[in-house]
Amino acid sequence: MAPLKTHPNILTSLALKDIISTRSKVPMNIPQIKNTKDVVRPKRKADCSPSKENRGNNKRKPMGDRDVNATEMKIKAADDKQKKVAPVKKATVQVRALPSVKTVQKQRQNENLPPPQAPGHKIVTRAAVKNVVPNQTAVIPKEVLKETNAMKVTKRLSNEFEKTEETLYCTALEEVNDTTTYFSAKKQHNLRSSRASESPPCDKLDEKDKEGNMTMIAKQIEVKLNLGNHEVPEDVEDYDKENWDDIFQVSHYAMDIFNYLKDRESQFEIPDYMDRQVCLSRWMRSLLVDWMVEIQESFELNHETLYLGVKLVDMYLSKMTVGKETLQLVGAAAMFVASKYDERIPPLIDDFLYICDGAYSRRELVRMEVSVLKVCGFDLGIPISYRFLRRYARCARITMPVLTLARYVLEYSLMNYDTITIRDSKLASAALYLAFKMKNISGWTKTLEFYTGYKLEEFKDVAILLNTGLQNPPKSQLMTVRNKYSHKIFFEVAKTPLISNDDL
Repeated sequence: MAPLKTHPNILTSLALKDIISTRSKVPMNIPQIKNTKDVVRPKRKADCSPSKENRGNNKRKPMGDRDVNATEMKIKAADDKQKKVAPVKKATVQVRALPSVKTVQKQRQNENLPPPQAPGHKIVTRAAVKNVVPNQTAVIPKEVLKETNAMKVTKRLSNEFEKTEETLYCTALEEVNDTTTYFSAKKQHNLRSSRASESPPCDKLDEKDKEGNMTMIAKQIEVKLNLGNHEVPEDVEDYDKENWDDIFQVSHYAMDIFNYLKDRESQFEIPDYMDRQVCLSRWMRSLLVDWMVEIQESFELNHETLYLGVKLVDMYLSKMTVGKETLQLVGAAAMFVASKYDERIPPLIDDFLYICDGAYSRRELVRMEVSVLKVCGFDLGIPISYRFLRRYARCARITMPVLTLARYVLEYSLMNYDTITIRDSKLASAALYLAFKMKNISGWTKTLEFYTGYKLEEFKDVAILLNTGLQNPPKSQLMTVRNKYSHKIFFEVAKTPLISNDDL
């Protein structure tokens, strides 16, 4: 009698049983096998037995109606009588007691299968998957493979670890043809509006017209809004035309931007409000502005943030009555709002509470911020003098030291209460003209008259007012601006010799 061979499924079942605890499936009276070498292999299969691939559901069941050999009959009888059985026979019974334990190698979802919505593709059922023999790859008919390759779609990968160089930049719109899809989507809309607008539908346009469609629309908008169509006199230097191709100068509509800002100045005029403030004085306002300059320097904020914050304070004080204890809170809230508007990374609210030395709580600062926004009507696009000064200096092509001197004159005027009723564009023109005189540069040119919109007679009194403020003896409490512009970074422009009002 030939020795029995060990079946591969028996070893697999034994290996799984050692790892996974399945006590409910093992008879309690049968000891477990510790050594797999003692397992006696079953009899050799007959030559006429079905192959492993074609076996499928015809696999012989352990307790089926088919005939069993003599060895199995003896093992069954011994098990029924609960007699002592050799370890080899117990192993055979143990394997038969767990016939349902199988190791099924599942395929990846949608792997090597055609798209589910492909026309005429064969659906793989669960029965077909069950017939797949373990440790073997499913065999897909060649017809299905041909259909799959014919309708191959770019695969979107959600797992970054599976991405390759080709699929690294896959997006949700990767399968969309931008040109054709855009114009086909606009086809119906254009047909509906063809009666109102005489433009032809997009599907009748040529490829060149489709590519230049956005350019044509931009040109139509430019003509409609009259952008860039400003007649420049012959004796005026056309700064925008020289920098027409510079994307940072936005010369196409730079003139329109500043004309728009000048038109909006009338909406933000500030009246003389100090007579209505019972608890405040001009000196207290100057101290507050000096403190706000210190905040701008400490937090390294933009100068636009400082000018906007001072403007918000004046707008709030012109409409609301504020006590002496609340004045610093108004300045902190105004700088907080301005930094949110102009800064890319504004300071935190805790930073403003710290700069106030714990005089106010978080709730008080937030409530004051809301109050400031309500008073200004949530409109923070306020024209400020600093923006006009940069535009005028760029058009006049002045040097950086001269521009810094004009910035010093303009920033020093923030503490002067007499300048709050003057428009910001006129203040910028007067500061630039005063810097010219302090540096012994020629007077107001035709180019500056064109771009600023002011002649010398229109703002000469403002220049005298600014020069008078510089000539006043400095006070120790208001030295922040002077110390700031006395640094080498700002070319020490605060040390520039002053001139008399008669020289203006």
